[in-house]
Amino acid sequence: MVAISSVAHKLLNYVPFLLVLIDLRYEGVKGGKDGGVENHLEMGKKLLAAGQLADALSHFHAAVDGDPKNYMVYYRRATVYLAMGKSKSALPDLSKVIELKPDFTSARLQRGNLLLKHGKLDEAESDFKKVLKSNPSSREEQEAQSQLKKSDEIQRLVGQAQSDFNRRDYSSAVPHLDIIIDTCVWDADSREMRAECFIQLGEMGKAISDLKAASKLKSDNTQAFYKLSTIYYNLGDHEMSLNEVRECLKLDPDHKQCFSHYKQVKKLNKQIQAAEELIQQQMYSDAISKYESVMKTEPNVPQFILNAKERMCHCLSKDQQTPKAISVCSEVLKADPQNVNALKDRAEAYLQDDQYEEAIKDFESAKEHSENDRQIKEGLERAQRLLKQSQKRDYYKILGVKRTAQKKEILKAYRKLAQQWHPDNFQDAEEKKKAEKKFIDIAQAKEVLTDPEMRSKFDQGEDPMDPESQQGGGHHHHHFRGGWDNFNPFGSGPFNFKFNFN
Repeated sequence: MVAISSVAHKLLNYVPFLLVLIDLRYEGVKGGKDGGVENHLEMGKKLLAAGQLADALSHFHAAVDGDPKNYMVYYRRATVYLAMGKSKSALPDLSKVIELKPDFTSARLQRGNLLLKHGKLDEAESDFKKVLKSNPSSREEQEAQSQLKKSDEIQRLVGQAQSDFNRRDYSSAVPHLDIIIDTCVWDADSREMRAECFIQLGEMGKAISDLKAASKLKSDNTQAFYKLSTIYYNLGDHEMSLNEVRECLKLDPDHKQCFSHYKQVKKLNKQIQAAEELIQQQMYSDAISKYESVMKTEPNVPQFILNAKERMCHCLSKDQQTPKAISVCSEVLKADPQNVNALKDRAEAYLQDDQYEEAIKDFESAKEHSENDRQIKEGLERAQRLLKQSQKRDYYKILGVKRTAQKKEILKAYRKLAQQWHPDNFQDAEEKKKAEKKFIDIAQAKEVLTDPEMRSKFDQGEDPMDPESQQGGGHHHHHFRGGWDNFNPFGSGPFNFKFNFN
């Protein structure tokens, strides 16, 4: 008894809801199955009005299943499909409505408009003409006449665009296709034709946009994905090319063009990824070899050659292979004068080669195209400091070594020059005085360039031996570690000192 009372109580709770449903009225719905179908129709209408499209659609599905001969349930479902942007699904329902009720001009007019948007011009014109013959309302008559006129104009433009395209007059075909697509927004064929025109005119960005739309408008559009992949490939975008060709193979794993292209893109992608991993590991020589392999794998696409050389330029600059870096970076900039990465890398190579003014020019050019790049700003400031420093005292020049010289090279150069300019080697007072100054410069150069901290400061444009150039103000004094502490070898009296060669 308790269980029965509980069930009865729950049923009573639903009574108000059931009474509301029973009281609902429906338009254009007839038949013996009114109860369930009408309930679904009314709930679907309310949910549609509330914007709950998915729930509304489920009710209209149920209504169609409950009464498949009721034209209104198809019409309501078509309305939801259109609200959801699913015009392809709406078309069969509108056709079913017209089949069940041929004089339903509103449905025929809607189908005509959809057919026009899909570029099915002959079928659209047929619907518009039948609307005009079926005693339409004044609004329906006016709309049908307007759309029929528009369809006739589109037919003319399609013929003109096709004629221009066949004559390879792509620049004339595009304006016609623009007008066609403004009306036939879901016509995949017109978009594919315009995409081909853009490809031939070299406007790849616009071609990509049209092909992406075409790949969605036409099911199993493997050709659109293949074209997208080849465009990205020729633009040097191996990752996007790989993505698009994979979409093609998802639709047709045996597609010959896509499969062949896939193998090529995958191989290239693997090489480029390996090269970039080597750069991350600072294995620049190995990365250069990998990018040389990339150029061998794809020697016919200029953008891949340019991209590979740009990365090689970076590696050579980082690896301090200065002459090669300048040469390769210059090749890149000849083809692409605004390449910011190549400008930065060549500027760094110029700094390694003591070509400060050239480095400044490159950093300034890079800054014009990338104003907010912190690396460029810092590089430019460093190049300007180094130029100013070079006009004073340059420890690298004093020892005759490159900025990239290792400690072993620096010490070797120092020993040779210290022996050459040792004051004891000179008897003439004037020559001895000159040798003393030179000898001090050589010793200071060795002291700075063999001390990592002082050398780093000097490389940033600061002279650690010059108190005035020290950052933060104040006086800084550095003692020589090579036997110079509290000792002036050039004091009065005859020279009689020992010099420690470290």
